[in-house]
This record gives sequence, C-alpha cells and structure tokens, in this order.
Amino acid sequence: MNGQVLEEPSLPFPSAASGSAKALSAKGVPRGIRTLGPVPDLERHLPQEWWRTLFNSVYLKTDGDVVENETNTVREVDLLVQAAGLELNDKILDLCCGQGRHCLELARRGFRQVYGVDRSRYLIRLAKRRAKQQGLSVSFHEGDARRFRVRETDFHCVALMGNSFGYFDREEDDLAVLRAVMRSLGLGGVIALDIVNGDWMRQNYVPRNWEWIDENQFVCRERSLSRDGNRLIAREVVVHAERGVIADQFYAERLYSRDAIVALLETAGFTHIREHDVLEAESVRDQDLGMMARRLMLTAKSPRTVAKPKKHKPLFSEVTVLLGDPRLPDTIKRDGQFNPEDLATIERLKDALGELHDYNFRYLDNHAALISDLRSQSPEFALNLCDEGFDNDAFKELHVPAVLEMFGIPYSGAGPAALGLCYNKSQVRAVADAMGVPVPLETYIDPDDQSATLPSIFPALVKPNCGDSSVGITAASVVATPEALIERLEQLRGEFPRGPLLVQEFLTGTEYSVGIIGNPGHGLFFMPPLEVDYSGLDPKLPRILGYESKWLPDSAYWTQIKYHEADLDEEAKRRLYDYSSLLFERLGCRDYARFDFRADASGQIKLLEVNPNPGWCWDGKFNFMAGFAGLRYADVLRMIIEAAQSRYAANGNGRPR
Repeated sequence: MNGQVLEEPSLPFPSAASGSAKALSAKGVPRGIRTLGPVPDLERHLPQEWWRTLFNSVYLKTDGDVVENETNTVREVDLLVQAAGLELNDKILDLCCGQGRHCLELARRGFRQVYGVDRSRYLIRLAKRRAKQQGLSVSFHEGDARRFRVRETDFHCVALMGNSFGYFDREEDDLAVLRAVMRSLGLGGVIALDIVNGDWMRQNYVPRNWEWIDENQFVCRERSLSRDGNRLIAREVVVHAERGVIADQFYAERLYSRDAIVALLETAGFTHIREHDVLEAESVRDQDLGMMARRLMLTAKSPRTVAKPKKHKPLFSEVTVLLGDPRLPDTIKRDGQFNPEDLATIERLKDALGELHDYNFRYLDNHAALISDLRSQSPEFALNLCDEGFDNDAFKELHVPAVLEMFGIPYSGAGPAALGLCYNKSQVRAVADAMGVPVPLETYIDPDDQSATLPSIFPALVKPNCGDSSVGITAASVVATPEALIERLEQLRGEFPRGPLLVQEFLTGTEYSVGIIGNPGHGLFFMPPLEVDYSGLDPKLPRILGYESKWLPDSAYWTQIKYHEADLDEEAKRRLYDYSSLLFERLGCRDYARFDFRADASGQIKLLEVNPNPGWCWDGKFNFMAGFAGLRYADVLRMIIEAAQSRYAANGNGRPR
C-alpha cells in the first residue's frame, strides 16, 4: 500500500466486559459505547446493510485524509472529464455522491447541470450546506442507488466516483445499480465507474493497522477476506483520548477484477467498455489508504437504441388475503368486537391493494370455513394479515401460518416458531441480552410463585409476559411504590390467572420504532425511525403506549399522542438499525417486522419489544415510518408481498419456505 502503514501485533480493542452501552453526551457523541472486543470472524459480525449508517461525521474523520483531500478530488474530476468526454452543457449525475466533493468541483469548473444522489442524509445535508456557502448550483437528493429517483432523466453521464460501488451483500444488487443507471442515461450516455482494483487488493490489503486521526483520536482497523474471497471485510474501532471508544463498525466491499466488472457491465447492457488511467489516492496523514489505494477507472456507453423492457411478472399473481373474522368476538378490540373503525381500516387496506394491478386479490375472513376453504381452493400465495389470530384468539396467531405450512401454501410474514417466540416477552429479552442488545431490568413472576422477590427500582412497569396489542398495559401499569406494585400484580393475576407477569424498569426517555422490510441474504430495507411524541399528553398521565392508545378512540392516549420522524444522530441511528437487524435474523423474522426501543433516564436506548407481524393498518406506526421514507400505503404492501415472493423464488421452485 502507498504511504507509511503503522502495523501492530494486536489492536487495542476494548473488551465487551469494559461496560455496556452508555448515554449520549449533550452533543450526541456516545461516551464509551459498547464494543465487541476481539473478533475471530469479521464476516459474521458484518451488518447486512452497513452502508445505511456508516457514512456520518465519524466517517469524515476516519477517511477525511482521502475523501476531504482537494488534490484527490481535482485529480479524480480531471480523469472523469477526460474519460467521459464531458462538456459544460452536459447533464451529469454523481451517484453515491457523499458530501458532494465531485459535484462541487464540477460546478466550480462551470458545469451547469450537476446532480448528486446519496443514501446518507447526513452527507446530503452537508453537501447542500457547502453548495450554499460556496454559491454553487448543484441539485442534491437522498436516494438508494438501486432505485434512485431524480426528476430529470436522460443524463449524458452518470458517475460513481470515490470507490462507491460494490457495497451490497449480493452481486445482484450491484447489477441493479447498473440497470438503474442505464434507465437514467440518455441514448449513448456514459457511465463512469471508479472502483477498487479487486485483484490488486486481494494480494496487498493490510490485515491490521492503526493511525492517529488528529491529536485526540485514533482509529484501529482490521481486515480479512470473506469466506468466498470475493469481498474484503473491514472493522474500525475509533477511540477518543478522553471519551474512549466512539465507534465500533464493520463494512465491506466486493472485489471485482477487471474481467468481472466488465462482464457485469455487459450483463447490464453497456457497450464500448474502456479502461482508463489507474487512480491512486493521496493522504495528508500519509498512512493507511485502505480500499482507496489503487482503483480502476472504466467508462461504458448505453446502447443508442434500447429494447422496451419486458414487464416483470410476479412469482404469484393470485394472492389470497387472510384477515381476522368480523363475525366473531375479539376480546382485544373495543367492547370485545369489530367496530366501525376496524371495518373502515379493512376497506382502506382493500383500496390500497386494489392499486397493485400486477396482482389479483381475494379475501378470506370466515374462520369457521377457513381450513376447508384453504383445502378446497388452495391459494397460490397467502398475504397473512390475520394478526388477530385464528378465531380472533391472540394466543392462536401462530396457528394460521402453521395451517398454511401444513397445506404447503406460500405466505408472507413470520412463521409459527418466530411468532411463538416473540409472543413471550421474557424470552425475547433473554435473546437480546445475550446478543448485546441493551434491555431494561426485569423480574419474571410465575403464576404459581407467591414469594417472588419484588424489584426495588421505581417507577416500574407491570405487564403480562405473553401477548401483544398492549393487552394488560394501561395507565395503571406504571407504579411508583411497592404498595401500588402489589395492587397491580393482584389485578393482573385476576385478568390473566395462568399467565406469568413481568415487573420491568420503566423507561422514561424518548421512545423509538424501527421498521424493516426484506429478508437476510436478500436485502433489508430500513425505514426512517419513528419517535413517539408525548408532549401533548396530560402530564398527570404516564407516558406509555398502552391499550388505550390503540383501541380507545375517546381516550387522551388516542387523541394526544403523536408520531414523527426521529431526530437521531447517525451513530444512534446506526445502533438502532444494527440491533434491529441482529434481532430480525436471530428471532427468525421474515419479510417485515417492527422493533420498539426506549431510552432510560440517562439516555441509554433499550429494547422494548419485537413485533414479527406488526400492525398493517394505514394509520399504524409501520405505515407512518414508510411515509417518512416517501412511500405510500400501497407501496408498503407491495414491498411486503415482493419480499415474501422473492424469498420463495430464491429457493428455486417457489414452494419451500
């Protein structure tokens, strides 16, 4: 590698025993965050979509010697202009533009139509701020490289600069990026691709090193090849001299040889592929250049005529939607039955599904005939939205997918095992705790245990161990004294005579939710986190999302609690995404799930619960989060269906789970 590399026999990684995650400081910098300690297998700890949260202010510190380096930027733009044959009136898109360094340099040179797209909200905001400060006209947008949306199309050139290609877990996603680029180019338009030289990097990467970022911070790096040898996995631990560890993060890049990337470009339909000068980065620190050390620069052209793409046909176009039974009692709902607002919610669902013209929908909600209907008219695919449970019995929510599996019917959502596991809050807490996800203090009280040691931490939250939809959780569930605790325990024992109870540390900080659509190995889409806004709630009422907030329209909890997109720094958001993706995979979630968290009095965010088949209604948390991502209700439903069908398609014949 170029430059001096300071190699050490071992990295000064703090051990996991050095303490659990701690609060954020007033400036949002984590103080002494939890770290994993020595890791024998980097790939096992790599988050599937690490790139969603890595590119923040810490990234600009650790990589600033290269990516905030004016000499590198000028040299790279020089080569881009020459290789792509750019002219001042060309329409140029910098895809994965980061903080906009190439866009801003192009604008400084007089290019009039420059656009930038990047997934990192932090970097896009920084790019916009820099453009305004420098008086430069560049249009910046947030977006996923696989399906970015910019109002303008027919670009003369789409550039992926600064080694920003190959981040995805699957090569199919890299191909999706190239096809998205193809769609945005005008006929004969040019793609410019600046990527790591995979063959060179396999032979020359430095497995372990460290370097000072500034007088107060240093970064320790460790690298290894993936098991198949096609990706380089890296870990960075960033340490502040006074605050301790401020980041412990993993990332990876696919190592394309020249022949492999040429083949991928050809598969995407590009022609006239050319290789240009080698790119070698410089560093003001003259130390570790990592994956920026030696790169390939290629250009290719879109065809001058493009065949009309064939319409994508779903794997299963005939979809049977399974719902709760409005004919039967439902003890969870208001007055123990389906109400007008519940029926209106179902109509909103049907209207949204009606917008998905690739599918034909039929609906099954008569549970008395459900099994015979499934047997006599076996669905091609089932969209399982029966979160009420079989016969509207919440304890039988897992029975519905169990029947579908017995009949061999493909379906959406979690399987019986995941539903059963997540129904037991204490078990979920134990799994999370074992994985290093922070959890509240808790005491488990068995129904036969008359002498349980009651916790001394108040306020406390008392709730049933099993259940969902906040059943058994009301304003009375928050207790502040031992006497109130005993009284509430007796009340719940009367309501749930054979059910275990939990006495849990009541978390008084900000409450968040994270929504995920997708599946491990096929891509996870993280929606922007939601924050519960209790500011309008009567101060005399406990700040909780209990039964009243979900089922009683006339209650203060229903009318006074609001939801908005969470205002989190990038590090806190990254941790929420990491916790959620770990739990998604470990608990066996599929296609979509919601994860609820809340901070304690000191600011440490802890897991509340996991919802493997979260509420699908138009006015629920999941759809609110989708709205933050710019998705409509119909878009969310389509994504869930597509995630499930892609999972079946990956098994070859569409039928196995």
